[in-house]
Amino acid sequence: MLESLITSKTRLRLLVKFFVNSKTQGHLRGLADEFGESTNAIRKELNNLTQAGFLVKESEKNKIAYRANVNHPFFFNIQEIIRKYLGLDKLLEQILDRMGEVSQVILVGDLSKGIDSGKIDVVVTGDNLNESYILNLSNKIEEMIDRKVVLTLLAERMLSTGLVLFDKEVGA
Repeated sequence: MLESLITSKTRLRLLVKFFVNSKTQGHLRGLADEFGESTNAIRKELNNLTQAGFLVKESEKNKIAYRANVNHPFFFNIQEIIRKYLGLDKLLEQILDRMGEVSQVILVGDLSKGIDSGKIDVVVTGDNLNESYILNLSNKIEEMIDRKVVLTLLAERMLSTGLVLFDKEVGA
């Protein structure tokens, strides 16, 4: 659906890369390799997004690093749109709905680094998690968001190595 609004596939991939996790950074050549596209196509879109103020660039030795501009007035709006595009809102809603006493939901794997590989890896921590529900939940979510979903259940809290979508203790 977002593809009809943002017709440049490169621009959409860059928005996903930088707005899923605002800590993600990228360099021109690394992005070109990751996306399998020419540096010219990537440079054009990076320049457009930087000129619009959505990305900021910083010199880092001999390279220029790009990242999302968290101070842009539309940062949170764009981040929300990208997360909805990926289905993270529905995923979180389904997990919190009937999973039990969830304490954390953490996005790990490729998507936490801004790489849309079509697979979403999520760690759910908490007490008395509904394990039978989890078996049906993965398939249900996959149909809803058209992506492979891998859910891992842990009893103990996890130090965040990915992107925290929900944390009961922090209130996020």
